[in-house]
Amino acid sequence: MSGAKQILYFVFILCIIGCNSDNSSDSSDSNINEISIIIDDVLWNGDVGDSLRKKLAAPVEGLTQEEPLFTLNQYNEKVFGGKLTKGRNIIVIDKDTINSFTEKTNRYCRPQNVFTIRGKNAQEILFLIEIHADEIIRAIKETEVNENQQRNIKSGLVSHGVFEKFGVCINVPSTYTYAINNNDFLWLKKDTPGGNTSLLLYRVPCNVIERDKTILNNIIKMRDSVGARYIHGQDDNTFMVTEEAYSPYFFTTSYHNKMVFETRGNWEMKNDFMNGPFINYAVRDDKNNSYLVIEGFIYSPSSPKRDLIVELESIIRSAEFL
Repeated sequence: MSGAKQILYFVFILCIIGCNSDNSSDSSDSNINEISIIIDDVLWNGDVGDSLRKKLAAPVEGLTQEEPLFTLNQYNEKVFGGKLTKGRNIIVIDKDTINSFTEKTNRYCRPQNVFTIRGKNAQEILFLIEIHADEIIRAIKETEVNENQQRNIKSGLVSHGVFEKFGVCINVPSTYTYAINNNDFLWLKKDTPGGNTSLLLYRVPCNVIERDKTILNNIIKMRDSVGARYIHGQDDNTFMVTEEAYSPYFFTTSYHNKMVFETRGNWEMKNDFMNGPFINYAVRDDKNNSYLVIEGFIYSPSSPKRDLIVELESIIRSAEFL
């Protein structure tokens, strides 16, 4: 049995004893978007480490400044134990006599993902990283969104009643206050150390987005129209538009059995110097023949934005139609 395997087995037994076989009594403890990687120093400083950094610390798409997808913390297998087992996301890399990939949830605490990659040599480990990296990323992203949602609930929420006019229930932290609240448009805003984050809700008829096959262009025109009407700077004739220098990332997905157009990109203030990232969900509501648009955007010129985007995504994805 390899060193890493012995340590994991020993820690696992201790956790079972300490928790009386009930992992739910032990909560994970780590920062948002953080991964603990248990790997020996030789592998970490070689091609295997380079591959992990390339996959897991790649730049986040749609941010105005380059930030890594996840924060990676490397630990040698000899020091893995105690508090380190409470990390929400753990990846174990180990040389062994077999090639294998396993994923365990809530192994030492909850919520938790533990991914173990074992290979006969560095080349086999690299191959397993290549074929499983996307799977690992998806699982961790989902866990981090869920963790944010639970933190929001614990911190207290804005009254759900304000969202009923849009036919939706959404969990927004009580740290957000109203910037605009009228019958057809809602703007909630929260101050942060480096600026602020915002959440918008409004509806548009289906033909606004579906008038032709250029869906992304239609969404950009919709955003710019809303920005010109509601989102203004301090000076006259300044308003929010979609930044033209970078083409937004556009996806078609589904949410609660409803079609969703997801757009991520950068906004800027027309005739001003303000800018930042945004995430826009346009959810098709067949019942009302319209799209519910929920958008989050950030103004934080000198501070990291990655975790703020995840916070906004977790709020948006908490929406449930009434």
